[in-house]
Amino acid sequence: MNILYISVDPIAPWQKPLRRHIPDADIFVWGTDDIDESDVDYILAWNPPKGLLNTFPKAKAIFVLGAGVDALLQDPDLPKSIPIVRLVDPGLTRGMTEHVMYWVLHFHRHMHTYALQQAAHQWIAQTPHNAEKHRVGILGLGELGQDAAHALMMMGFESIAGWSRSRKDLPSIESFAGPDELDAFLARTEILVCLLPQTTETQGLLNADTLAKLPQGAFIINSGRGGLIVEDDLTQALQSGHIQAAALDVFNTEPLPKDHVFWTLDNVFITPHIASITDPACATPVIADGIQAIEHGDLPDNVVDLDKGY
Repeated sequence: MNILYISVDPIAPWQKPLRRHIPDADIFVWGTDDIDESDVDYILAWNPPKGLLNTFPKAKAIFVLGAGVDALLQDPDLPKSIPIVRLVDPGLTRGMTEHVMYWVLHFHRHMHTYALQQAAHQWIAQTPHNAEKHRVGILGLGELGQDAAHALMMMGFESIAGWSRSRKDLPSIESFAGPDELDAFLARTEILVCLLPQTTETQGLLNADTLAKLPQGAFIINSGRGGLIVEDDLTQALQSGHIQAAALDVFNTEPLPKDHVFWTLDNVFITPHIASITDPACATPVIADGIQAIEHGDLPDNVVDLDKGY
């Protein structure tokens, strides 16, 4: 079995886990090792050049080395006859939940306000929120959104809702579904967590119109995809105070340009797309299980639906 690794990131962190969990595989690195295209059985890829994935005629599947597949799906020559498998592993889920928890608690406990007060040398105690009543809404109730919702419940947040393409039956979590219920979901949400994939349907979902549906003084945490938000519209909402503050990990252009207005806003908290990073030690067993399923004639979990875009 031949596995081809395609990524600008070095393969070194993957070598030991791959040898351990897929011991019968020969691992090749695109651009470094010589291998005939027709000898490639499986591809592990992250942001490969457009058109490249279509040059391996006998590949049985493509395993994406991260949670997002939107960049891959923009390739017009993407092979559609083999499974494209997105990465869902415990490490990615845990990392995202930690990120969401941190920022929800940050805004819940007024840490954004205390940061401003420190800069102004002010000693003012803010009235604490009641976690049971503070309304959190999660855009996207897939694997990541559900895990974050359950973690928030364990912290005492009881007013949690989610919005997704289809309705979810989750204990103690109010479910909103489809375009017709988006406005009602936004209207009840004081802290909005964005975990949706980027598709044609979600591109620009948060714009001047939808941001206005959030309550005055709402918070936004975006660790899904930058394209979910129209950045100029969010800037205006932040400057007007309608959106009190935002924690942004993903952007339309990355790295975020040095002259972007977000850098200058004291109610914007920027992280460089680090909400959840793939850990090869956690991800490799999931990939190995997927390869084993295909070798046995089955489909692996988390095959991308090309029509839905995730």
